[in-house]
Amino acid sequence: MILHVTAPPTADPAAGPAPSAPPAPAAAEPSDLGFGRVVAQASRGRFLDHDGTPRAHKYGLGAQRLERFYLEALNAGWAPFLGWGLGGLLLLNGIFALAYLSLGPAAIAGADSIGIADPFLRALSFSVGVFTTTGTTPMFAVGATAQWLVVLESFVGPTVLVSAGGLLVARLTRPRMRIRFSESAVIAPYEGGRGLMFRIVNGQPGELSDVQVRVSLSWYEDQGGQRLREFHQLALERTSVEFFTLHWTVVHPITPESPLAGITPEALREAEAEFLILVSAHEETFSTRVTTRASYTWDEVTWDAKFASIFANSSDGVMAIDVERLGRLDRLEPGTTSAPSAVERLKAG
Repeated sequence: MILHVTAPPTADPAAGPAPSAPPAPAAAEPSDLGFGRVVAQASRGRFLDHDGTPRAHKYGLGAQRLERFYLEALNAGWAPFLGWGLGGLLLLNGIFALAYLSLGPAAIAGADSIGIADPFLRALSFSVGVFTTTGTTPMFAVGATAQWLVVLESFVGPTVLVSAGGLLVARLTRPRMRIRFSESAVIAPYEGGRGLMFRIVNGQPGELSDVQVRVSLSWYEDQGGQRLREFHQLALERTSVEFFTLHWTVVHPITPESPLAGITPEALREAEAEFLILVSAHEETFSTRVTTRASYTWDEVTWDAKFASIFANSSDGVMAIDVERLGRLDRLEPGTTSAPSAVERLKAG
C-alpha cells in the first residue's frame, strides 16, 4: 500500500510574513477579592481584624445561635472552654436540685445515710447521680412528680454530656494552625530600596510545610474625580517556603511596578490602606491543608524601622529563635523609609 503525504504549502516570500495569531487575552486581575464590587465600594473601614476575623454580617439567615455557639466553642481557649463547660453543668444540676427541693423534703428518700445535712446539697448529689447516670444509691425519688422529674433529667443529662463530649472530640481532632504575626508591618530598607515586611511564626509544636502566602492591598484611589476602592495583589519576594521550622519574614519589594511605588505615610493614611493576608500550609499532624488570615491597616505599618534579629543562642548548637522578639523593631534615622527611595525616583523619572 502506498501512502500519499501532502506537504504543507510554503509561504510566498513576495507576500511578506504570514500574519501571526492574535495573542491570548491576559487574565484580568481580581478587583474585589470576592467581596463584590458594589459592596467593596459601599463599605467603610477594614475588611478583616488583625487576627483575621471578617468584619461582615449576613442578614436573612436568622440568629443561628446554635451554629455560632458551636463555632465559638471550637475556637475558644482551653481555660474558657473547660470553665464554661463546668459552670454550665453545675448550673443545670443546680436547677434540677432546686426543682427536687420545691417538691418538699419527702420527694427524695434515703438521704439520711449519706452524711449530708444540707437539703440543697442532698438534692444536688441526687441530681448529679441522675444527670450523669452514675447512680443515686441509696437515694431514690418518691412520688409521681419526682419520678417524672427523674425521667426528664435522665434524658437531658446524657444529651448534654454527649454534646459536650462531641465538642471536646471535635476540638482535639480539628486540624488547625496557629500562626503568630508580628504586631505591625514595617516599611524597611530592602536591596537598595524599600520593602513592605511582616513576620510570621508557627505557634504550635506541630510542623507545617509547603507554606504559601498571598498579600493583597485594598485602598482608595482617585479615578476621574471619583474616590474608588481598588484591590491589588502584591508581588512577594517569595510566595512559599517548603520548610517552616523557624520563622518567615514576608517581603513585598517596592519597585516602580509596585502599587506602593513612591508611597509616603501621608499617602497611605489618605488612601485608608489595608493589607489582607492569606496563609495556607500543609499541617503534618492531620496531613491536610489549613488556612489562616490576618490584616494590617495603614496605622499598623511602622516607618523608618526594621525588624530586629530574632535568632537566639542554643546550648546544643542548633538553630533557634526567640518568638518574643517576633515584633521587635530597630529604629532608623527619620526619613530612611518614609520617603521614596532613590531607585524609585530614578526609575520613575
